[in-house]
Amino acid sequence: MDYHQSAEELAQKIWSYNQDVSGWTVAKNSVRIPCYVQWQYKFRGMSQCHGSLPVNTEENCKFFRYRAEGIVEDTPDNIIPFMYLPEYRIRWDKALKSYTLLERIDENTAICHTVTHSYGMGLISSRDFVDLIRVKRYEEGIITTNSVSVDYAQCPPSPAHIRGHNNPCGYVCTPLPKSPGHSKLVVFIQPDLGGILPQSIVESALPNNLINLINDTRTGIKTLS
Repeated sequence: MDYHQSAEELAQKIWSYNQDVSGWTVAKNSVRIPCYVQWQYKFRGMSQCHGSLPVNTEENCKFFRYRAEGIVEDTPDNIIPFMYLPEYRIRWDKALKSYTLLERIDENTAICHTVTHSYGMGLISSRDFVDLIRVKRYEEGIITTNSVSVDYAQCPPSPAHIRGHNNPCGYVCTPLPKSPGHSKLVVFIQPDLGGILPQSIVESALPNNLINLINDTRTGIKTLS
């Protein structure tokens, strides 16, 4: 697999999500952190669904893209490393049991392994993900992280967790010139959690997780001061 080419295509895809303002509906509206959902596409067949869904059952292969956004009191140069580097992330992200750098491909590209805690009093058991991550800078000080799950022989699935699959996801962090020292953080996710879960539980859990992520970022970033 050409990780460099895949990572660059991934970054372009996340940037296109950030430019897309159509088709979003409110999934949950917390204080100063709106969360939206957008139905996007259907995967066909087991190899694309990455889970236990029946092959070629279109209704069961629907995926939703979630977007949440909020203002964080710091700059992208501080926020983005804080959100994806293991030495910071595991200290503040309450949803994670572990977060490990598996391979550093270059200065801006890596493969990481994430293990989550169970959620909702055990309704969603611990999941793990192996993701390719690319950090990319744009004009006007914008920085993005861009992630997607990959097959990685050195980290096979474990019976201790259910292996999930992250479809393209990421963070877009934009400085706010009118509010120096503040940034707009937009988070996109569209995971397949794997296993067998009622859709209603997934649709409840994912917006809450996004809102908690931004709140935890706001709280945790202050520890760098």
